[in-house]
Amino acid sequence: MNRYSITAIILLALAASCSHAQQPDKVYSKDIEDKIRQVETHLGGWVQLPGDDAWTLADRMKFYGVKGVSIAVIHNNQVEWARGYGWADEGERRPVTTNTMFQAGSISKSLNAVGVMLLVQRHRLDLNTDINDYLRTWKFPYDSVSKGKKITLGNLLSHTGGLSVHGFPGYEKTDSLPALDQVLDGKRPANTDPVRSIVEPGKQFIYSGGGTTISQLIVMNTTGIPYDQYMWENVLQPMGMDHSSYAQPPPASKDRATGYLRGGKEVPGKYHIYPEQAAAGLWTTPSDLGKYIIESQLAFEGKSAKVLDQTSTRTRLSPYIDSIVNNGTREGLGVFLFQKGKNHYFNHDGSDVGFLSNYYGCFDNGDGVVVQINNDVGFGLIRELVNSVATVYHWDEFYQPEHPSVIQPRPDSLARNVGVYTSDNRDTVRIYLQGDQLYYISRYMVANHPEQMYFTSPVDFLIYEEGWYAYFKDGRLYLKLGKTIREFVRLDDSVKYNRDF
Repeated sequence: MNRYSITAIILLALAASCSHAQQPDKVYSKDIEDKIRQVETHLGGWVQLPGDDAWTLADRMKFYGVKGVSIAVIHNNQVEWARGYGWADEGERRPVTTNTMFQAGSISKSLNAVGVMLLVQRHRLDLNTDINDYLRTWKFPYDSVSKGKKITLGNLLSHTGGLSVHGFPGYEKTDSLPALDQVLDGKRPANTDPVRSIVEPGKQFIYSGGGTTISQLIVMNTTGIPYDQYMWENVLQPMGMDHSSYAQPPPASKDRATGYLRGGKEVPGKYHIYPEQAAAGLWTTPSDLGKYIIESQLAFEGKSAKVLDQTSTRTRLSPYIDSIVNNGTREGLGVFLFQKGKNHYFNHDGSDVGFLSNYYGCFDNGDGVVVQINNDVGFGLIRELVNSVATVYHWDEFYQPEHPSVIQPRPDSLARNVGVYTSDNRDTVRIYLQGDQLYYISRYMVANHPEQMYFTSPVDFLIYEEGWYAYFKDGRLYLKLGKTIREFVRLDDSVKYNRDF
Protein backbone atom coordinates (compact mmCIF):
# COMPACT_ATOMS: atom_id res chain seq x y z
CA MET A 1 0.00 0.00 0.00
CA ASN A 2 1.50 3.36 -1.03
CA ARG A 3 1.70 6.52 1.07
CA TYR A 4 -1.23 8.19 -0.74
CA SER A 5 -3.52 5.21 -0.06
CA ILE A 6 -2.64 5.28 3.63
CA THR A 7 -3.30 9.04 3.78
CA ALA A 8 -6.63 8.63 2.01
CA ILE A 9 -7.74 5.94 4.47
CA ILE A 10 -6.79 8.12 7.43
CA LEU A 11 -8.66 11.11 6.00
CA LEU A 12 -11.73 9.02 5.33
CA ALA A 13 -11.66 7.73 8.90
CA LEU A 14 -11.33 11.22 10.33
CA ALA A 15 -14.18 12.52 8.19
CA ALA A 16 -16.33 9.57 9.18
CA SER A 17 -15.78 10.31 12.85
CA CYS A 18 -17.20 13.81 12.47
CA SER A 19 -20.79 12.76 11.96
CA HIS A 20 -22.67 9.47 11.82
CA ALA A 21 -19.74 7.47 10.40
CA GLN A 22 -20.44 8.54 6.81
CA GLN A 23 -17.70 8.75 4.23
CA PRO A 24 -17.16 11.98 2.30
CA ASP A 25 -18.02 12.15 -1.41
CA LYS A 26 -14.47 13.16 -2.22
CA VAL A 27 -11.06 13.15 -0.55
CA TYR A 28 -9.01 16.24 -1.35
CA SER A 29 -5.30 16.99 -1.20
CA LYS A 30 -3.66 16.91 2.22
CA ASP A 31 -3.55 20.73 2.35
CA ILE A 32 -7.27 21.07 1.71
CA GLU A 33 -8.17 18.18 4.03
CA ASP A 34 -6.19 19.95 6.75
CA LYS A 35 -8.30 23.08 6.18
CA ILE A 36 -11.49 21.02 6.29
CA ARG A 37 -10.44 19.52 9.60
CA GLN A 38 -9.68 22.97 10.99
CA VAL A 39 -13.10 24.25 9.89
CA GLU A 40 -14.78 21.23 11.51
CA THR A 41 -13.04 21.86 14.83
CA HIS A 42 -12.94 25.66 15.21
CA LEU A 43 -16.57 26.75 15.39
CA GLY A 44 -17.10 29.93 17.40
CA GLY A 45 -19.94 32.13 18.56
CA TRP A 46 -20.55 35.87 18.81
CA VAL A 47 -19.07 35.90 22.30
CA GLN A 48 -16.25 33.93 23.85
CA LEU A 49 -16.78 33.33 27.54
CA PRO A 50 -13.95 32.63 29.99
CA GLY A 51 -12.77 29.05 29.59
CA ASP A 52 -14.42 28.59 26.18
CA ASP A 53 -12.63 26.39 23.68
CA ALA A 54 -13.39 26.08 19.98
CA TRP A 55 -16.30 23.73 19.27
CA THR A 56 -16.47 20.84 16.82
CA LEU A 57 -19.12 20.60 14.14
CA ALA A 58 -20.27 17.22 15.44
CA ASP A 59 -20.74 18.60 18.96
CA ARG A 60 -22.68 21.65 17.77
CA MET A 61 -24.93 19.55 15.51
CA LYS A 62 -25.82 17.51 18.58
CA PHE A 63 -26.22 20.65 20.72
CA TYR A 64 -28.73 22.23 18.31
CA GLY A 65 -30.39 18.96 17.33
CA VAL A 66 -29.49 19.47 13.66
CA LYS A 67 -29.91 16.36 11.50
CA GLY A 68 -27.89 17.30 8.44
CA VAL A 69 -25.41 19.94 7.29
CA SER A 70 -23.98 20.69 3.86
CA ILE A 71 -21.24 23.24 3.18
CA ALA A 72 -19.27 24.58 0.22
CA VAL A 73 -16.25 26.86 0.63
CA ILE A 74 -15.22 29.23 -2.16
CA HIS A 75 -11.60 30.36 -2.43
CA ASN A 76 -10.03 32.33 -5.29
CA ASN A 77 -13.32 32.15 -7.27
CA GLN A 78 -13.49 28.35 -7.04
CA VAL A 79 -15.41 25.86 -4.92
CA GLU A 80 -12.31 24.65 -3.07
CA TRP A 81 -14.21 21.95 -1.20
CA ALA A 82 -17.71 20.78 -0.33
CA ARG A 83 -18.87 18.21 2.18
CA GLY A 84 -22.03 16.83 3.76
CA TYR A 85 -22.57 15.73 7.38
CA GLY A 86 -25.34 13.87 9.14
CA TRP A 87 -28.63 12.70 7.70
CA ALA A 88 -30.60 13.90 4.69
CA ASP A 89 -33.32 11.59 6.04
CA GLU A 90 -32.69 9.99 9.41
CA GLY A 91 -35.49 7.42 9.17
CA GLU A 92 -34.27 6.19 5.80
CA ARG A 93 -30.63 6.29 7.05
CA ARG A 94 -29.83 8.39 4.00
CA PRO A 95 -26.76 10.59 4.57
CA VAL A 96 -26.18 14.13 3.33
CA THR A 97 -23.94 14.25 0.27
CA THR A 98 -22.74 17.20 -1.77
CA ASN A 99 -25.58 16.44 -4.22
CA THR A 100 -28.29 16.54 -1.53
CA MET A 101 -30.76 19.34 -2.34
CA PHE A 102 -32.11 21.56 0.43
CA GLN A 103 -34.84 24.18 0.35
CA ALA A 104 -33.07 27.54 0.19
CA GLY A 105 -35.85 29.73 1.58
CA SER A 106 -35.28 33.42 0.94
CA ILE A 107 -32.01 32.79 -0.88
CA SER A 108 -34.49 32.20 -3.71
CA LYS A 109 -34.74 36.01 -3.87
CA SER A 110 -31.08 36.37 -4.84
CA LEU A 111 -31.40 34.15 -7.91
CA ASN A 112 -34.79 35.69 -8.71
CA ALA A 113 -33.10 39.08 -8.91
CA VAL A 114 -30.62 37.64 -11.43
CA GLY A 115 -33.54 36.45 -13.55
CA VAL A 116 -35.34 39.78 -13.37
CA MET A 117 -32.15 41.73 -14.13
CA LEU A 118 -31.64 39.56 -17.23
CA LEU A 119 -34.97 40.85 -18.57
CA VAL A 120 -33.82 44.38 -17.74
CA GLN A 121 -30.56 43.72 -19.58
CA ARG A 122 -32.58 42.51 -22.58
CA HIS A 123 -34.63 45.74 -22.44
CA ARG A 124 -37.88 43.91 -21.72
CA LEU A 125 -38.22 45.45 -18.26
CA ASP A 126 -37.07 48.63 -16.55
CA LEU A 127 -36.22 48.98 -12.86
CA ASN A 128 -37.85 52.41 -12.52
CA THR A 129 -41.19 51.78 -14.22
CA ASP A 130 -44.55 51.37 -12.47
CA ILE A 131 -45.08 47.64 -11.87
CA ASN A 132 -48.64 47.85 -13.22
CA ASP A 133 -47.19 48.64 -16.66
CA TYR A 134 -45.86 45.06 -16.69
CA LEU A 135 -48.61 43.20 -14.84
CA ARG A 136 -51.20 41.67 -17.19
CA THR A 137 -53.18 39.03 -15.27
CA TRP A 138 -53.38 40.99 -12.00
CA LYS A 139 -52.93 44.65 -11.07
CA PHE A 140 -51.57 46.07 -7.85
CA PRO A 141 -54.39 47.96 -6.06
CA TYR A 142 -52.85 51.32 -5.17
CA ASP A 143 -54.56 53.26 -2.38
CA SER A 144 -53.99 56.39 -0.32
CA VAL A 145 -51.15 54.76 1.67
CA SER A 146 -48.79 55.04 -1.32
CA LYS A 147 -49.48 58.81 -1.50
CA GLY A 148 -49.69 58.79 -5.28
CA LYS A 149 -46.21 57.28 -5.68
CA LYS A 150 -45.77 54.29 -7.95
CA ILE A 151 -44.00 51.08 -6.95
CA THR A 152 -41.19 50.06 -9.27
CA LEU A 153 -39.50 46.78 -10.08
CA GLY A 154 -36.40 48.08 -8.30
CA ASN A 155 -38.53 48.66 -5.20
CA LEU A 156 -39.73 45.05 -5.29
CA LEU A 157 -36.22 43.60 -5.52
CA SER A 158 -34.77 45.89 -2.81
CA HIS A 159 -37.71 45.68 -0.36
CA THR A 160 -38.31 49.42 -0.63
CA GLY A 161 -41.84 49.20 -2.04
CA GLY A 162 -43.49 49.71 1.36
CA LEU A 163 -45.32 46.40 0.99
CA SER A 164 -46.74 43.87 3.44
CA VAL A 165 -46.29 40.10 3.92
CA HIS A 166 -42.82 39.42 5.23
CA GLY A 167 -42.68 35.71 4.36
CA PHE A 168 -44.60 32.54 3.59
CA PRO A 169 -45.20 29.34 5.60
CA GLY A 170 -45.72 27.13 2.55
CA TYR A 171 -48.28 24.35 2.16
CA GLU A 172 -48.37 20.71 3.12
CA LYS A 173 -48.58 18.20 0.28
CA THR A 174 -52.23 17.47 1.11
CA ASP A 175 -53.23 21.17 0.99
CA SER A 176 -54.95 22.85 -1.94
CA LEU A 177 -52.47 25.21 -3.59
CA PRO A 178 -53.47 28.79 -4.42
CA ALA A 179 -52.93 30.51 -7.74
CA LEU A 180 -50.53 33.46 -7.65
CA ASP A 181 -53.31 36.07 -7.80
CA GLN A 182 -54.96 34.38 -4.80
CA VAL A 183 -51.67 34.65 -2.90
CA LEU A 184 -51.36 38.34 -3.76
CA ASP A 185 -54.98 39.04 -2.76
CA GLY A 186 -54.91 36.83 0.33
CA LYS A 187 -57.86 34.75 -0.90
CA ARG A 188 -58.42 31.10 -0.08
CA PRO A 189 -56.75 28.71 -0.30
CA ALA A 190 -53.88 31.19 0.28
CA ASN A 191 -52.69 31.13 3.92
CA THR A 192 -51.24 34.66 4.06
CA ASP A 193 -52.62 38.20 4.04
CA PRO A 194 -53.05 40.32 0.90
CA VAL A 195 -49.92 42.04 -0.42
CA ARG A 196 -50.71 45.72 0.02
CA SER A 197 -49.06 49.08 0.70
CA ILE A 198 -48.24 49.76 4.35
CA VAL A 199 -46.02 52.83 3.85
CA GLU A 200 -45.13 55.16 0.99
CA PRO A 201 -42.84 53.41 -1.53
CA GLY A 202 -39.20 54.33 -1.99
CA LYS A 203 -38.66 55.70 1.50
CA GLN A 204 -37.45 52.83 3.65
CA PHE A 205 -36.51 49.16 3.80
CA ILE A 206 -39.39 46.84 4.77
CA TYR A 207 -38.67 43.20 3.99
CA SER A 208 -41.47 41.84 1.82
CA GLY A 209 -41.65 38.37 0.33
CA GLY A 210 -44.98 39.60 -0.97
CA GLY A 211 -43.19 42.16 -3.14
CA THR A 212 -40.86 39.46 -4.47
CA THR A 213 -43.93 37.41 -5.41
CA ILE A 214 -45.19 40.32 -7.51
CA SER A 215 -41.85 40.23 -9.37
CA GLN A 216 -42.46 36.52 -10.04
CA LEU A 217 -45.78 37.37 -11.68
CA ILE A 218 -44.09 40.10 -13.74
CA VAL A 219 -41.56 37.55 -15.06
CA MET A 220 -44.38 35.18 -15.99
CA ASN A 221 -46.47 37.92 -17.62
CA THR A 222 -43.45 39.19 -19.55
CA THR A 223 -42.08 35.86 -20.80
CA GLY A 224 -45.33 33.93 -21.16
CA ILE A 225 -43.78 30.77 -19.70
CA PRO A 226 -43.87 29.17 -16.24
CA TYR A 227 -41.53 30.82 -13.74
CA ASP A 228 -39.51 27.69 -12.96
CA GLN A 229 -38.97 27.03 -16.67
CA TYR A 230 -37.72 30.57 -17.26
CA MET A 231 -35.35 30.39 -14.30
CA TRP A 232 -33.97 26.99 -15.34
CA GLU A 233 -33.36 27.90 -18.97
CA ASN A 234 -32.01 31.42 -18.40
CA VAL A 235 -30.36 31.43 -14.95
CA LEU A 236 -29.73 28.06 -13.33
CA GLN A 237 -28.63 26.02 -16.34
CA PRO A 238 -26.31 28.70 -17.82
CA MET A 239 -24.51 28.94 -14.45
CA GLY A 240 -24.16 25.16 -14.26
CA MET A 241 -26.54 24.81 -11.30
CA ASP A 242 -27.60 21.33 -12.38
CA HIS A 243 -28.83 20.29 -8.91
CA SER A 244 -31.17 23.26 -8.53
CA SER A 245 -34.80 23.89 -9.41
CA TYR A 246 -37.67 26.29 -8.71
CA ALA A 247 -40.28 23.64 -9.60
CA GLN A 248 -43.10 23.52 -7.02
CA PRO A 249 -43.98 20.87 -6.12
CA PRO A 250 -40.53 19.50 -6.90
CA PRO A 251 -40.03 16.30 -8.92
CA ALA A 252 -39.29 13.17 -6.92
CA SER A 253 -35.60 12.70 -6.13
CA LYS A 254 -33.51 10.59 -3.77
CA ASP A 255 -31.15 13.57 -3.52
CA ARG A 256 -33.75 15.68 -1.69
CA ALA A 257 -33.35 16.32 2.04
CA THR A 258 -36.20 15.87 4.49
CA GLY A 259 -36.97 18.85 6.69
CA TYR A 260 -37.10 18.59 10.50
CA LEU A 261 -38.91 20.72 13.07
CA ARG A 262 -37.90 21.79 16.57
CA GLY A 263 -37.43 18.68 18.66
CA GLY A 264 -36.45 16.50 15.70
CA LYS A 265 -39.91 15.79 14.31
CA GLU A 266 -40.13 15.32 10.56
CA VAL A 267 -41.98 17.97 8.55
CA PRO A 268 -45.32 16.42 7.52
CA GLY A 269 -44.81 15.11 4.01
CA LYS A 270 -41.04 15.74 4.44
CA TYR A 271 -41.22 19.36 3.16
CA HIS A 272 -43.63 22.17 2.35
CA ILE A 273 -44.60 23.37 -1.12
CA TYR A 274 -44.13 27.05 -2.04
CA PRO A 275 -46.11 28.45 -4.99
CA GLU A 276 -44.34 31.70 -4.03
CA GLN A 277 -41.35 30.37 -5.99
CA ALA A 278 -39.35 33.59 -6.35
CA ALA A 279 -39.55 34.31 -2.64
CA ALA A 280 -39.04 30.83 -1.17
CA GLY A 281 -39.20 28.05 -3.77
CA LEU A 282 -35.60 27.23 -4.73
CA TRP A 283 -34.22 23.74 -4.13
CA THR A 284 -30.43 23.70 -4.41
CA THR A 285 -27.08 22.59 -2.97
CA PRO A 286 -24.22 24.62 -1.46
CA SER A 287 -22.02 23.68 -4.42
CA ASP A 288 -24.61 25.06 -6.84
CA LEU A 289 -25.01 28.24 -4.82
CA GLY A 290 -21.23 28.45 -4.88
CA LYS A 291 -21.44 28.61 -8.69
CA TYR A 292 -23.85 31.53 -8.38
CA ILE A 293 -21.48 33.31 -5.97
CA ILE A 294 -18.49 32.76 -8.25
CA GLU A 295 -20.35 33.95 -11.34
CA SER A 296 -21.45 37.07 -9.43
CA GLN A 297 -17.86 37.74 -8.35
CA LEU A 298 -16.46 37.28 -11.85
CA ALA A 299 -19.23 39.21 -13.60
CA PHE A 300 -18.74 42.07 -11.14
CA GLU A 301 -15.13 42.28 -12.38
CA GLY A 302 -16.14 41.91 -16.03
CA LYS A 303 -14.49 38.47 -16.26
CA SER A 304 -17.62 36.43 -17.04
CA ALA A 305 -21.13 36.94 -18.38
CA LYS A 306 -22.86 33.56 -18.31
CA VAL A 307 -26.10 35.36 -17.42
CA LEU A 308 -25.58 39.02 -16.53
CA ASP A 309 -22.97 41.39 -17.90
CA GLN A 310 -20.81 43.61 -15.69
CA THR A 311 -23.17 46.59 -15.78
CA SER A 312 -26.21 44.55 -14.76
CA THR A 313 -24.25 42.69 -12.08
CA ARG A 314 -22.93 45.91 -10.56
CA THR A 315 -26.46 47.33 -10.53
CA ARG A 316 -27.73 44.22 -8.76
CA LEU A 317 -24.91 44.31 -6.21
CA SER A 318 -25.23 48.02 -5.35
CA PRO A 319 -27.59 49.72 -2.86
CA TYR A 320 -30.85 50.62 -4.58
CA ILE A 321 -31.57 53.51 -2.25
CA ASP A 322 -29.27 55.09 0.31
CA SER A 323 -30.73 53.47 3.38
CA ILE A 324 -29.17 51.24 6.01
CA VAL A 325 -31.03 48.04 6.84
CA ASN A 326 -29.19 47.25 10.09
CA ASN A 327 -25.70 47.76 11.53
CA GLY A 328 -24.24 49.16 8.32
CA THR A 329 -25.90 46.61 6.01
CA ARG A 330 -27.51 47.88 2.82
CA GLU A 331 -29.95 46.23 0.46
CA GLY A 332 -29.07 45.66 -3.17
CA LEU A 333 -31.34 43.79 -5.57
CA GLY A 334 -31.98 40.45 -3.89
CA VAL A 335 -28.86 40.71 -1.72
CA PHE A 336 -27.59 42.35 1.45
CA LEU A 337 -24.34 44.33 1.20
CA PHE A 338 -21.86 45.10 3.97
CA GLN A 339 -18.19 45.59 4.80
CA LYS A 340 -16.02 43.73 7.32
CA GLY A 341 -12.47 44.97 7.72
CA LYS A 342 -11.15 45.83 4.28
CA ASN A 343 -13.46 43.42 2.44
CA HIS A 344 -16.94 43.89 0.95
CA TYR A 345 -19.55 41.14 0.94
CA PHE A 346 -22.92 40.22 -0.52
CA ASN A 347 -25.10 37.69 1.27
CA HIS A 348 -28.55 36.36 2.05
CA ASP A 349 -30.03 33.79 4.40
CA GLY A 350 -33.08 31.62 4.00
CA SER A 351 -35.69 29.87 6.09
CA ASP A 352 -38.36 27.45 4.92
CA VAL A 353 -40.23 25.11 7.23
CA GLY A 354 -37.62 22.54 8.26
CA PHE A 355 -34.70 24.19 6.44
CA LEU A 356 -32.18 27.01 7.03
CA SER A 357 -29.48 28.38 4.70
CA ASN A 358 -26.94 31.18 4.46
CA TYR A 359 -24.30 32.34 1.99
CA TYR A 360 -21.55 34.97 1.82
CA GLY A 361 -19.54 36.12 -1.18
CA CYS A 362 -16.62 38.56 -1.13
CA PHE A 363 -16.10 41.11 -3.91
CA ASP A 364 -12.45 41.70 -3.12
CA ASN A 365 -10.74 38.30 -3.02
CA GLY A 366 -13.02 35.64 -4.50
CA ASP A 367 -13.82 33.98 -1.16
CA GLY A 368 -17.19 32.78 0.06
CA VAL A 369 -19.15 30.10 1.87
CA VAL A 370 -22.58 28.44 1.71
CA VAL A 371 -24.16 26.43 4.53
CA GLN A 372 -27.51 24.62 4.42
CA ILE A 373 -29.19 22.52 7.12
CA ASN A 374 -32.43 20.54 7.25
CA ASN A 375 -33.74 21.86 10.58
CA ASP A 376 -35.70 25.01 11.31
CA VAL A 377 -33.57 25.68 14.39
CA GLY A 378 -29.85 26.07 14.02
CA PHE A 379 -29.03 29.52 12.67
CA GLY A 380 -26.57 29.60 15.57
CA LEU A 381 -24.80 26.56 14.12
CA ILE A 382 -24.67 28.17 10.68
CA ARG A 383 -23.16 31.37 12.12
CA GLU A 384 -20.59 29.36 14.10
CA LEU A 385 -19.59 27.34 11.04
CA VAL A 386 -19.26 30.48 8.90
CA ASN A 387 -17.11 32.01 11.66
CA SER A 388 -14.86 28.95 11.50
CA VAL A 389 -14.44 29.30 7.73
CA ALA A 390 -13.65 33.00 8.17
CA THR A 391 -11.01 32.13 10.78
CA VAL A 392 -9.34 29.32 8.83
CA TYR A 393 -9.30 31.32 5.59
CA HIS A 394 -8.20 34.56 7.30
CA TRP A 395 -11.12 36.79 6.30
CA ASP A 396 -10.06 40.24 7.47
CA GLU A 397 -11.93 41.22 10.67
CA PHE A 398 -14.95 39.10 9.69
CA TYR A 399 -15.09 37.16 12.94
CA GLN A 400 -14.46 39.33 15.98
CA PRO A 401 -16.18 37.79 19.01
CA GLU A 402 -16.90 39.82 22.12
CA HIS A 403 -15.16 38.86 25.37
CA PRO A 404 -17.48 39.88 28.21
CA SER A 405 -16.57 39.46 31.86
CA VAL A 406 -18.98 37.05 33.55
CA ILE A 407 -19.86 37.20 37.26
CA GLN A 408 -21.79 34.93 39.61
CA PRO A 409 -24.61 36.94 41.28
CA ARG A 410 -25.71 36.14 44.82
CA PRO A 411 -28.36 33.39 45.13
CA ASP A 412 -30.99 35.82 46.47
CA SER A 413 -30.35 38.12 43.51
CA LEU A 414 -30.96 35.27 41.08
CA ALA A 415 -34.03 33.93 42.88
CA ARG A 416 -35.90 37.22 42.73
CA ASN A 417 -35.94 37.06 38.92
CA VAL A 418 -37.57 33.62 38.64
CA GLY A 419 -40.98 33.69 36.96
CA VAL A 420 -42.99 34.03 33.77
CA TYR A 421 -42.71 37.15 31.59
CA THR A 422 -44.80 38.21 28.63
CA SER A 423 -44.51 40.90 25.95
CA ASP A 424 -47.10 42.87 24.02
CA ASN A 425 -46.99 40.38 21.14
CA ARG A 426 -47.77 37.56 23.59
CA ASP A 427 -44.34 35.99 23.44
CA THR A 428 -43.84 34.20 26.75
CA VAL A 429 -40.50 33.71 28.51
CA ARG A 430 -39.88 31.47 31.51
CA ILE A 431 -36.91 31.92 33.80
CA TYR A 432 -36.12 29.25 36.36
CA LEU A 433 -33.35 28.50 38.83
CA GLN A 434 -31.39 25.26 38.63
CA GLY A 435 -28.53 24.91 41.08
CA ASP A 436 -26.83 28.28 41.20
CA GLN A 437 -27.70 29.27 37.61
CA LEU A 438 -30.67 30.92 35.97
CA TYR A 439 -32.06 29.46 32.74
CA TYR A 440 -34.22 31.04 30.06
CA ILE A 441 -36.67 29.40 27.66
CA SER A 442 -39.27 30.60 25.16
CA ARG A 443 -41.10 28.96 22.29
CA TYR A 444 -39.32 31.17 19.74
CA MET A 445 -35.73 30.35 20.69
CA VAL A 446 -33.24 29.47 17.95
CA ALA A 447 -31.83 26.69 20.11
CA ASN A 448 -33.77 23.58 20.96
CA HIS A 449 -33.32 23.69 24.73
CA PRO A 450 -33.23 26.06 27.72
CA GLU A 451 -30.30 28.47 27.76
CA GLN A 452 -28.11 29.55 30.63
CA MET A 453 -28.11 33.26 31.44
CA TYR A 454 -24.57 34.62 31.76
CA PHE A 455 -24.46 37.70 34.01
CA THR A 456 -22.12 40.62 33.37
CA SER A 457 -23.54 42.53 36.36
CA PRO A 458 -26.17 41.72 39.02
CA VAL A 459 -28.92 42.77 36.55
CA ASP A 460 -27.32 42.54 33.08
CA PHE A 461 -26.88 39.24 31.26
CA LEU A 462 -26.46 37.68 27.83
CA ILE A 463 -28.17 34.73 26.15
CA TYR A 464 -25.60 33.16 23.94
CA GLU A 465 -27.55 31.22 21.31
CA GLU A 466 -29.99 34.07 20.73
CA GLY A 467 -27.23 36.66 20.32
CA TRP A 468 -28.92 38.92 22.89
CA TYR A 469 -27.95 41.14 25.75
CA ALA A 470 -30.70 41.69 28.30
CA TYR A 471 -31.34 43.15 31.73
CA PHE A 472 -33.80 43.28 34.62
CA LYS A 473 -35.24 46.55 35.87
CA ASP A 474 -38.11 47.22 38.27
CA GLY A 475 -39.27 43.61 38.11
CA ARG A 476 -39.37 43.59 34.31
CA LEU A 477 -37.24 41.88 31.67
CA TYR A 478 -35.75 43.80 28.73
CA LEU A 479 -34.24 42.09 25.68
CA LYS A 480 -31.93 44.13 23.47
CA LEU A 481 -32.29 42.99 19.84
CA GLY A 482 -29.93 45.21 17.87
CA LYS A 483 -31.25 48.72 18.35
CA THR A 484 -34.65 47.44 19.51
CA ILE A 485 -35.51 46.86 23.16
CA ARG A 486 -38.42 44.56 23.96
CA GLU A 487 -40.11 44.83 27.35
CA PHE A 488 -41.51 41.80 29.19
CA VAL A 489 -43.80 42.08 32.22
CA ARG A 490 -43.66 39.42 34.91
CA LEU A 491 -46.96 37.59 35.32
CA ASP A 492 -46.37 35.58 38.46
CA ASP A 493 -43.66 36.05 41.07
CA SER A 494 -44.64 33.10 43.23
CA VAL A 495 -44.58 30.06 40.96
CA LYS A 496 -41.24 28.41 40.11
CA TYR A 497 -41.21 26.62 36.77
CA ASN A 498 -39.12 23.67 35.70
CA ARG A 499 -37.42 23.42 32.34
CA ASP A 500 -40.41 21.93 30.51
CA PHE A 501 -42.16 24.36 28.18
